[in-house]
Amino acid sequence: MTYSEFYRRSIDDPTTFWAEEAKGIDWHTPFTQVLDDSRPPFARWFVDGTTNLCHNAVDRWLPTQADKPALIFVSTETDEERILTFAELHREIQRMAAVMQTLGVVRGDRVLIYMPMVPEAVIAMLACARIGAIHSVVFGGFASMSLGSRIEDATPRLIISADGGSRAGKVVPYKPLLDEAIRLSAHKPSAVLMINRGLTPFSNEPGRDHDYAALRATHLDAQVPVVWLQSTDTSYILYTSGTTGRPKGVQRDVGGYAVALASSMKHIYCGNPGETYFSTSDIGWVVGHSYIVYGPLIGGMATLMYEGTPVRPDAGILWQLVERFKVTVMFSAPTAIRVLKKHDAQWLRRYDLSSLRSLFLAGEPLDEPTSSWIAEGLGKPIIDNYWQTETGWPILTVAHGIDNTPTRLGSPGLPMYGFDVRLLDENTGEALGPDQKGVIAIAQPLPPGCMQTVWGDDERFVKTYFSSIPGHQVYSTFDWGVRDSDGYYFILGRTDDVINVAGHRLGTREIEESINSHPAVAECAVVGVADPLKGQVAIGFAVLRDPAAAASSADRLALEGAVLAIVNQQLGAIARPARVHFVNLLPKTRSGKVLRRSIQAVCEGRDPGDLTTIEDASALTALSEALAG
Repeated sequence: MTYSEFYRRSIDDPTTFWAEEAKGIDWHTPFTQVLDDSRPPFARWFVDGTTNLCHNAVDRWLPTQADKPALIFVSTETDEERILTFAELHREIQRMAAVMQTLGVVRGDRVLIYMPMVPEAVIAMLACARIGAIHSVVFGGFASMSLGSRIEDATPRLIISADGGSRAGKVVPYKPLLDEAIRLSAHKPSAVLMINRGLTPFSNEPGRDHDYAALRATHLDAQVPVVWLQSTDTSYILYTSGTTGRPKGVQRDVGGYAVALASSMKHIYCGNPGETYFSTSDIGWVVGHSYIVYGPLIGGMATLMYEGTPVRPDAGILWQLVERFKVTVMFSAPTAIRVLKKHDAQWLRRYDLSSLRSLFLAGEPLDEPTSSWIAEGLGKPIIDNYWQTETGWPILTVAHGIDNTPTRLGSPGLPMYGFDVRLLDENTGEALGPDQKGVIAIAQPLPPGCMQTVWGDDERFVKTYFSSIPGHQVYSTFDWGVRDSDGYYFILGRTDDVINVAGHRLGTREIEESINSHPAVAECAVVGVADPLKGQVAIGFAVLRDPAAAASSADRLALEGAVLAIVNQQLGAIARPARVHFVNLLPKTRSGKVLRRSIQAVCEGRDPGDLTTIEDASALTALSEALAG
């Protein structure tokens, strides 16, 4: 079967298609209805079926994989390594679940997890899934105000945290941030469960805070049965930033999510039981949920969990891990590759990567120079994929588990099965043809695995996602894109990141990709800055592979001229930035996303706003100095 035929079946006959895909997981009670879409845009998948994420991720593999690795933990921050087999992971989950129950957690309660990248975080997520609690993982190190708003919205009975995390050798204390967040929140949890890593001292709140090690010791032989949940029950809440500044709680179901992940592991990532999957993401983000924790384990694979950076102790650490643990499928972000691009390409060839079949990249647009650099260095297929927190798994990529659809440089690929992707005019809702720029939208119903609603706010779900395109109740991705004549999509950036220069609408992605094509540039960010004449002008900030290339003012001017000439040549004079400044680093979150709005604010002399997730605050100072120079 060709992918085109496979895709058409999923769109034309979703009931038959997804009934077949649902055989990829265990069901305790069969579903009576594949899809209930009687109340659009709310879709309910596998109605009346009962199942459990933890069972599908761990228990069902015990007869065949009990003694095989399930969770491999490596920290270059603390020099720790730990390997848990499926049987050992099963025991630890039950111990954690028993501790949760001792602290009063029951089915439907929320458990907020504010943790670094340690095994206990994964164990806590799976323990919640086991007993029917709803977990809400918050990225470790989030500042108190951001954390407090999530506590207030999710109203957790229990919070699980740790003394601290570590990033690039620097300890980040969590407990003071958590205590302040609880103080700021109108909701107070009944209990806080602390994992003490011995990284930094902390104080306990008597009667509220509990030591996990002590409680675990009293439940070593715990046997906690799986709670069978309705497919349409809520599995977790994962917060994502909203345009109003109030975080949106993306609410996910149980059965649809399990089916979508099992299906994607087979058709998209081509992972097999007994192999090893390595995602360099963080459990605080959707990639961590889907492809560190649930996806690989549901697929019977070992999942490699890494605490550290791509360049510490050296720029070969990721590939050393691939060799040591015989990784077959790897998932990372373009940002990580651009960081490596500043180092000697020999690091890519120092280790035996014969086990690795593919490297998947997602999280932000993948530019052609970065894709070509890593593909040439590794000699492995590089597969881009595009998706969102809200969808839970890829919207656009290629499905090599179906056929060998070729990838295309600069494009994440084709619509994935189940996603009825449309390219629409933002003002009229008119369907657009090849090479026309529009908003990428998805027709109803959204496939299994996508968000059910916004936690506690159905109205916001409808208003935010299904009401922005006139005359069409379709899901808006809020991303610009174009589609070529073969159906491949190209992402041009967020609709709210569009630069309007003298009436011409320009996607920042296009300009960034052009700047990145200069051989001296490792990475860049482009923002639109207010201009009294043109409305906005584009300003670029570029990190060089060799900073010495812009050591003098004459060198900087010459290099800037060369970069601008490339943009002029590739995109035309209208897209040419007013300036390109050279800096040593870009302001980014700790997960690697560029803080474009903060950059724009600095350029316009405004307050850069909430910087709770910034990796290195000195990056903004460097930006200011570059602008002044």
